[in-house]
Amino acid sequence: MSTPSPAALPIRSLTRHDLTACADLSENRGWQREEHKWGLLLSAGKGFGIDDPDGGLAAACVVTEYGPPARPDLHAVGMVLVAQRHARQGVGRRLMRHVVSVAGTTPMTLYATPHGRPLYEELGFKVTGMSEMVLGRFVPEERPGGPVTRPASADDLAGILRLDEEVFGVDRTPLITRLPAFADHLRVAEDNGRIIGYAAAWPNMDTHVVGPLIARDTETAKALIASLAARTERPLRTDIDVRHEELLHWVKQRGLESVMSNAVMTHGIAELPGDWARRFAPLTVAAG
Repeated sequence: MSTPSPAALPIRSLTRHDLTACADLSENRGWQREEHKWGLLLSAGKGFGIDDPDGGLAAACVVTEYGPPARPDLHAVGMVLVAQRHARQGVGRRLMRHVVSVAGTTPMTLYATPHGRPLYEELGFKVTGMSEMVLGRFVPEERPGGPVTRPASADDLAGILRLDEEVFGVDRTPLITRLPAFADHLRVAEDNGRIIGYAAAWPNMDTHVVGPLIARDTETAKALIASLAARTERPLRTDIDVRHEELLHWVKQRGLESVMSNAVMTHGIAELPGDWARRFAPLTVAAG
């Protein structure tokens, strides 16, 4: 009996029990294993996968739902991967068609690499923005300025959630409430006792990823990045909305270098909700 093509195999839900298989799939495609990030996404979001008849996963992705659980306002798609041996056989297309079908009329967003963009465009996604990934060892300023920052406390969580929903445009409580346990550092910026920004630095292999980065203005964003950089010896990585030209110029002056650009794409909406002017970087491009 011939082995069925993965493009015809069932699509099933993934859970944290599939974490190792997801990390193996990342490694198979030349990505880092990123088990810490996979763990967050499989806990806060919904994983979809196709099993490889020979073991492991032939394909996987994660969808993070934002808004009311029964009727989410937005789906963020990420970690769309197909095993090397099953590439260019329609497996990724089938998985993404399933994701689009499950979403129904709920708007969707994702960050697309140049390699993945043609498939998403075929499925009706439109480019609505760009982000630039930067990476490197941060060189501190001699006289850092900007608003006061401090470690976030449990008492700050309600304020962080209010600010996040205001800026992002939808409720992300299931994701943001996991930040204190997920991130190594979570800091807030204040003005007269009011939270005007917050940012996290979370471990990803040998780097610390800065995200989310939400701030009242560019000076606040700089202060948050600098305060996080001062608390790690690892290189920093973050994905900055290219419209924030001043911040991008500043981080490059401070030692970070451009790695790649990703297209921000949406399906079912003309642009992302919320206030882009205060949304500097996502928690991860895999969760919007």
